[in-house]
Amino acid sequence: MQSKVILAGAFVAGSLAFSSQAMAADLQCGVSNGQAASGEPIVLGAIVGRTGPDDFGTSARAAEAYFDCVNENGGIHGRPVKYIVGDDQWNPEIAAQLAAKIVKDEGALAMVGNSSFMECAANARLYSENNIMAVSGVGVPRECFAASNIAATNAGPRISTTAAAEFAGEVLGAKSVVCIGPNIPNVGAWACDGVTQWSEANGLKANTILIDPASLDATSLVLQAISTGADSIVLSLPKGIMLPVLTAAEEQGFDQSHNWLSAASGYDLSVPVTLGSNWDGRFYVNMEFNPLQSDAPDNQNWLAVMDSYADDSTPRDTFAQAGYLAARVVTDTLLALDPSAMNRDAVTAALSEVNSFESDIFCATWYIGKDQPRQNANHTTRMAVVQGDVWETVGDCRPSADPELADIHAYEASAGIN
Repeated sequence: MQSKVILAGAFVAGSLAFSSQAMAADLQCGVSNGQAASGEPIVLGAIVGRTGPDDFGTSARAAEAYFDCVNENGGIHGRPVKYIVGDDQWNPEIAAQLAAKIVKDEGALAMVGNSSFMECAANARLYSENNIMAVSGVGVPRECFAASNIAATNAGPRISTTAAAEFAGEVLGAKSVVCIGPNIPNVGAWACDGVTQWSEANGLKANTILIDPASLDATSLVLQAISTGADSIVLSLPKGIMLPVLTAAEEQGFDQSHNWLSAASGYDLSVPVTLGSNWDGRFYVNMEFNPLQSDAPDNQNWLAVMDSYADDSTPRDTFAQAGYLAARVVTDTLLALDPSAMNRDAVTAALSEVNSFESDIFCATWYIGKDQPRQNANHTTRMAVVQGDVWETVGDCRPSADPELADIHAYEASAGIN
């Protein structure tokens, strides 16, 4: 890949684990012709929250792996992708500075694979004013799903958390749930409100606990959750914060007496091994995408891209799937454009016409709603449970019952989507 501009607070993903032209030709990346791209680079950008309470940078690392593969396989009409990734350090001011640098100074044509708790709120107006589309990998706060120029490939914490609560009530027989989320504006409360609204509409009791991710007291948090009288605890937390909570629950003996569930942030291949056998059949997570080890063709291509172009330390998790998908959407769109009209306005217009992107990693067709005030195409998800050292899928693709999706469902019906 072309050299990256290292911004204030930016990071560059790890070097390639291994790759070769012959191996690249076997992967499906762009035009897949095995020819290295050259010439004037096409600038794309991303903002992630890599350093802070938890590392939230996997999405961009996966997108970078895909662009590395694209660059070894013909690029975009022969031109390489220059992918600039900034780390906002979970700080909205830094997120705004990085976006201004990437969009205005570097002239990015699109933002791809963003994954941050801060950047959507900080940058939605900037993206709109500069007519740039952000095809995010992992949208987190409500602002990521409330803007016309931000389209995330993931479902988002509200839908994912609510889906976990739906599973608790409908499959596990829960009567009372407590949702635990981060006390970050338009993140934890927004996600847990979905749980509350669904619970109240379906005869369950619901409570919410919001925490400061930077000052976690896992034992006290577990005891507080249990004191609500809930039989099911739904975690809407980053993996790095979620795991200490589950460890504290096991130490207090609550791993067997209560149902424990999580949004998709808990869906990582390392989690079952980390938790151990006490959690077999006891810890459920929502899956925003296909199972990580699915043998479906595009999921296998994602894994092959990761193994060939991503550092071994990069998680093969749901957020990596999200970044791969974001990179694919943008790559396919750019390849369909007239090479002589490769500018931001043309790219944004073309991305707004994406109305039927298909991948076996998704449960349903993904799209960008043209002229729609907000985007939330991914709202059909699965469930999985820990069994031994792996995840076992226990719920197939199911549309979310979140009442906040009424406008999205209405648009899909009018557009003939899904």
